[in-house]
Amino acid sequence: MWAVLPLLCAGAWFLGPRTCDATALSVSSYEKFHFQSWMAQHQKKYSSEEYHQRQQTFVSNWRKINAHNARNHTFKMALNQFSDMTFAEIKQKYLWSEPQNCSATKGNYLRGTGPYPPFVDWRKKGHFVSPVKNQGACGSCWTFSTTGALESAIAIAGGKLLSLAEQQLVDCAKDFNNHGCQGGLPSQAFEYILYNKGIMGEDTYPYKGQDDVCKFQPKKAIAFVKDVANITLNDEEAMVEAVALYNPVSFAFEVTDDFMKYSKGIYSSTSCHKTPDKVNHAVLAVGYGEEKGIPYWIVKNSWGPYWGMDGYFLIERGKNMCGLAACASYPIPLV
Repeated sequence: MWAVLPLLCAGAWFLGPRTCDATALSVSSYEKFHFQSWMAQHQKKYSSEEYHQRQQTFVSNWRKINAHNARNHTFKMALNQFSDMTFAEIKQKYLWSEPQNCSATKGNYLRGTGPYPPFVDWRKKGHFVSPVKNQGACGSCWTFSTTGALESAIAIAGGKLLSLAEQQLVDCAKDFNNHGCQGGLPSQAFEYILYNKGIMGEDTYPYKGQDDVCKFQPKKAIAFVKDVANITLNDEEAMVEAVALYNPVSFAFEVTDDFMKYSKGIYSSTSCHKTPDKVNHAVLAVGYGEEKGIPYWIVKNSWGPYWGMDGYFLIERGKNMCGLAACASYPIPLV
């Protein structure tokens, strides 16, 4: 019986209720100045009514960041484009929300025996990983995980790095139990590409960041999937083998509040779950390694190059951290 997963990156956003004056934070002049500097950096403008709420949220987030960084953690936090938002708002805008049957992710991966290299980074092997992209306000992380994996697989197999159309998946993959800006699964997106005769390039099917009518033209498809390898049952060793021997791997995990503030280091959490019913964000493992005795994954995100470590993050490996091994997959390209 396959687990019921929440939708990847569901996209509806709402502005939360105003902060109650009775519980408002006392904001120092320094914090007010820092908020205004952050607003200028991120080109933020608010109405007079919204300004107070956003300042309160920003100060609360900044205090959490400073408190975290003062303690001995394996990763650091910093301000970023999400710093004026509550986690409830972020969940509505960027993460899965509604349940979805993950039957398409049934495992078909046959694991070998190793050994495997202690360190792998496909970015250092050649021109095999496309630049970090930005999903924007559309809950389409699953499409970027999908295209990133297929772009790398094709480059590794055929020597040419393409930029594939996330918008095609947003618009056209809904018959495979995906829901456009409301979420989906990379494994199901690979199945769509396999059975619908390819995916177009981003230059001919540009990203809009919103749901639209499907405009797929088979004659303009430039990338194709021959098969899909699905890795389940919390098997990170199989993920290691796949990344070491074949290509980057799509996976999903549960994002919690502290992850949104990630800046650098090896992310680890005691508040997230390790079950497939809680995962809510799809990303791409492009490598792995170990630092000071802590094994980690090197992961490409879809929140732009200014989040995290130039758009990437490290997450602890070997503990099924936040359920990351529950629903992993990668495409076998037809080249």
